[in-house]
Amino acid sequence: MVRMDMTSSTDARREIFRTPRICGSRKLFFRRLSSFGLCVIALAGVNTGVVLAAQQAEVENPRTVLLEASAKAIPAPASDSQAAAVAPQSSSTGEPAPQNQPAQSVQQDSSGQQTKRILGIIPNFRAISANVKLPPETVREKFIDATEDSFDYSSIFIPAVIAGYNMFERTTPEFHQGAAGYSRYFWHSAVDQTSENYMVEFIFPTVTREDSRYYTLGHGGFVKRAGYAISRAFITRSNAGAEVFNMSEVFGAGASAGISNLYYPSASRSVGNTMSEWAEDVGIDAAAFWCKEFWPDVNRRLFHNKYSESSQQK
Repeated sequence: MVRMDMTSSTDARREIFRTPRICGSRKLFFRRLSSFGLCVIALAGVNTGVVLAAQQAEVENPRTVLLEASAKAIPAPASDSQAAAVAPQSSSTGEPAPQNQPAQSVQQDSSGQQTKRILGIIPNFRAISANVKLPPETVREKFIDATEDSFDYSSIFIPAVIAGYNMFERTTPEFHQGAAGYSRYFWHSAVDQTSENYMVEFIFPTVTREDSRYYTLGHGGFVKRAGYAISRAFITRSNAGAEVFNMSEVFGAGASAGISNLYYPSASRSVGNTMSEWAEDVGIDAAAFWCKEFWPDVNRRLFHNKYSESSQQK
């Protein structure tokens, strides 16, 4: 009886010491899931709000874009000598003189046109305009894309936000608080982003022969285009142009999450934390695809193509 009591008490002590570890792991897991959810909700909310504002602006003044497009489409009046020179050419060929294209077609031509940066700041190098066909990316081009997304001057934005939230939630207590603690959270988040970029945009696409660029749909309703954008986290194009499972995104983000165990404290190295970071990376990329899909509409309707490549060159 005494031996049984001692055994049972020993087992009870083991359970007592195991429980805090399990609870702590679960707590950290749900914190990382909550941070991921907030990032996705924030990006989706900002994007939806801007799109709705653009649609409202177009409803209130529907003729603004048409008048601007028609003004660009109408050529300058020709002089009498130029008109006299053009008239014989038209009569000799027997073909009718060319007419100005409707403003509606000019407006449609500008839809789905991506820019290199969103709002002139956020990198948008891998977004391809609607109805554009490009040759397969070379290995060098994939490396350049990953490098630009990782070391662009605006690439500190997402790590800065994630670092601030993680420090507020104390997801890694070993980092502590204050300026020193925030710097630890920040450089870990920055390394996470850089590792994920090279895995998803360079290493895995090279091995699997996939095209990790985002091809804009540019037509259809809001729900259709939003669903298309989110699905690009799981569906992409091969170098041959066929739609395939996006192994670069899914497995590349997973590999990056696994590598992060090498530089995080030992208490954070668990299967739950790795899975949550994996889901967070894929979710942030899906939200980014969503923003890329509707950015041409926002630029055209709300900013009147202010951030287009041609207007920036002027």
